[in-house]
Amino acid sequence: MDEAAVLLTIVGMTLVTYAPRVAPVLLLASRALPGPVVRWLSYVPTAVLSAMLFPSLLLPAGGLDLGLDNIFLWAALPAFLLAWKTRSFFGTVALGMGLVAAGRWLLG
Repeated sequence: MDEAAVLLTIVGMTLVTYAPRVAPVLLLASRALPGPVVRWLSYVPTAVLSAMLFPSLLLPAGGLDLGLDNIFLWAALPAFLLAWKTRSFFGTVALGMGLVAAGRWLLG
């Protein structure tokens, strides 16, 4: 691949990456969104985080693992409870990390 093709590929990939992100900002910056749309958009971060997190908790080796040796799943349960009750990001992360560390230490 010559240098012009590489440069064109980088520019094309930049446009494809940033156009979907910038377009809503430019189109909606001066408008107020309806209440139901704002309420619906408030669930997007939770849905995206869940979509990324649950496969690693439930399918760590490619198959469903609900056994006692899946320390990530069992450490996540109290962390979810703490997050729900306190809404503390730092506390949730600290508890989850501490439980995974303790589980690895206890289980060898």
